[in-house]
Amino acid sequence: MSDMTEAPNLRPADRAANIDLLSGISLRMSVEVGSASITLAALLELSEGSVVELDRQANDLLDILVNGTLVAKGEIVDVNGRYGVRVVDVVSADRRLAGMERRS
Repeated sequence: MSDMTEAPNLRPADRAANIDLLSGISLRMSVEVGSASITLAALLELSEGSVVELDRQANDLLDILVNGTLVAKGEIVDVNGRYGVRVVDVVSADRRLAGMERRS
């Protein structure tokens, strides 16, 4: 099968079994606050207390990525003294698939 157009048409019970089969697979989830492009010279000049300005506003939602693919937007919350992320918006399946195709 080269793409999903050739995928077999599974019955709901078969789909549920496939999801159960995949549900134990570990995925890497990360949250991106923002990014910046700097020169190597600027990187070498960084020291304790240096500030690097990111490409986002302080009130912008954060990107929630799974294996490098954007899946949702969220905001930071405090969970018993640890950082957490509250999901505010889930990216549509079409946008998630488009992001995966770009990485291929």
